[in-house]
Amino acid sequence: MRKPLLLLTAAILLVAGLWAMRALQQPPPPQFAPSLDGPAAPTVTEEPRQPGATDPLPAFLPPEAHDTIALVLRGGPFPHRQDGSVFGNRERRLPQRPRGYYREYTVRTPDVGHRGARRIITGGDPPEAWYYTDDHYETFRGFEVPANGGAR
Repeated sequence: MRKPLLLLTAAILLVAGLWAMRALQQPPPPQFAPSLDGPAAPTVTEEPRQPGATDPLPAFLPPEAHDTIALVLRGGPFPHRQDGSVFGNRERRLPQRPRGYYREYTVRTPDVGHRGARRIITGGDPPEAWYYTDDHYETFRGFEVPANGGAR
């Protein structure tokens, strides 16, 4: 009688442990950037452009990157806990700098339920170098952010 009870207890503990491990491995629910309509936010709108007007940010940046840039310039709040964390440049695809020089920020990818692969990496505090990757740090494209934050 004692052995079946011991086996049942072990089985229950095993199932509970597996369930807890699976729950811990689930990605957090997606979070999205807060509204940029506050007074402290740089003007980043999707208004129709006037004929002949030029966008101060490069065309290779998706519209969501404009929102991320505004959040970086404003100092947050950021939608992901990893945003603003140190980017280690372990693959050495960016110029070598002391640890802590580079920071990473998520660029939202529409219709993706996780952080996706798009990031903006900044260098310096305040940022003096800007890089964009859409393939999770495989390749980077440098760009400049005008003093007005790329307002259109």
